[in-house]
Amino acid sequence: MVLRVLVVDDQPAVASLHGLFVAAHAACEVVGTAGTGPDAVAAVKELRPDLVLLDVHLPGFSGLDALRAVRGDAGLDQPEVIAVTAARDVDTVRTARLMGVQHYLVKPFTAGELHARIDDVLAERRSSAAMAGSLNQRGVDAVMRPATRRPLPKGLSQPTLDLVRTAIGDLRSASAAEVADHLGLSRVSCRRYLEHLADDGECVRSLDYSTAGRPSTRYTVATPPA
Repeated sequence: MVLRVLVVDDQPAVASLHGLFVAAHAACEVVGTAGTGPDAVAAVKELRPDLVLLDVHLPGFSGLDALRAVRGDAGLDQPEVIAVTAARDVDTVRTARLMGVQHYLVKPFTAGELHARIDDVLAERRSSAAMAGSLNQRGVDAVMRPATRRPLPKGLSQPTLDLVRTAIGDLRSASAAEVADHLGLSRVSCRRYLEHLADDGECVRSLDYSTAGRPSTRYTVATPPA
């Protein structure tokens, strides 16, 4: 699965930097950029991206107004949106959430932080694609991600955790790099999820000294007690 990404920012240097961050993710390609609210709406309609990195403060009209126009177009395949902005006031964040924005990055951020959000989007899309027909309550919860579920540590999402859990179950024993290759996600992100599973006792850490240089950490599915 490859995500086609539109980068929206009114500062060309920032848009270029964010484009480089996106291009560094193995499962993404940048299909275009836009620097104003009207241009963002036009670009979504023309390019049909899977994901939009959306700045909030834009000339013409705001990123949220651009998103409102996109959401109101019934003829569009609706893209996922990651808000990337310096705006951090409660009203802006709440409005973005109510408009379906599940990922919100405050500038400045690192490539690793963006890649972790992209990994979550990929996991959510794969999880939704695997579901067909009517959903039971667990399936509905997986799509809705309600706040009433037990929260994961900051920065982790349930869909990505489920993917990593399934991957280590299939592989039985693997390094973070092997799980990342298996899923098409970033190695750093996979390591965080594997460490969480190890802390919860679902897998066991061990050092692999067979690799050149420093030993690598391997994660093996824990054997349930007899």
